[in-house]
Amino acid sequence: MNASNTRTKRCHWRVVPASVRGTSHEQRGQPCQDACHWDIRFDGVLVAVVADGAGSAVLGQVGAAIAARTAVETICSQETKLELPNDDKGWHILLTNALKSARIAIEQEAAARQVKVRDLATTLILAIATPEFVAAAQVGDGAAVVGDGKGNIIALTAPLLGEYINETTFLISPNALETAQVSLWYGVAAHLAIFSDGLQMLALKMPEGTPHAPFFSPLFRFMADITDESEAKEQLLGFLRSPRVTERTDDDLTLFLATLVK
Repeated sequence: MNASNTRTKRCHWRVVPASVRGTSHEQRGQPCQDACHWDIRFDGVLVAVVADGAGSAVLGQVGAAIAARTAVETICSQETKLELPNDDKGWHILLTNALKSARIAIEQEAAARQVKVRDLATTLILAIATPEFVAAAQVGDGAAVVGDGKGNIIALTAPLLGEYINETTFLISPNALETAQVSLWYGVAAHLAIFSDGLQMLALKMPEGTPHAPFFSPLFRFMADITDESEAKEQLLGFLRSPRVTERTDDDLTLFLATLVK
């Protein structure tokens, strides 16, 4: 499908990201290994990443932070301040190149620290959103969903799970780029949500990986009504720390929310 009309409208995105350390990490004195990075391009296009450092990786939080920042900067850099792709193939190339850049950055950091690359293992979810089009790429678990403003909530990606529980693919895995999910969604994007795997049992109907509307609908209404993004972030942090959530999961939690304001 041709995406040449996805750059015609300027827009304003209301963005509220939040990350909290999981209760199991708090008990063990470990840091939050999730990372979230986002930016809005010169043309009003939203670019956001959520990454989750592997629990077994001693520098997982470092890998997640580097991967998230690099992927966003790759899309928003001076070199890409040209026309966005106008066809599906071009979007696949752009998204894959962003994943590749993030992986290279992790490899370079590992070399600089003289540690194994697997010490910085992380998943990564990347989304690029315009009012009429959303592109997403994912390596590992967690997911990205979009709301179309009519009450429909659509999965852009789904957790990539391994053969065993809590097993997944990481950005540094040998087949990560070849098996990465790439999703192109055409429609009126009113809301976007990206979340790490700590929330997927609450946010998704498993094992099919479809969005759980009772989880997202209140969050999207919340985003539509807020007037102060800083205050909204504190409320979102409170939600992630609430018993409703922590009684269901003890993992690190990251939730990135964005709503289109016309």
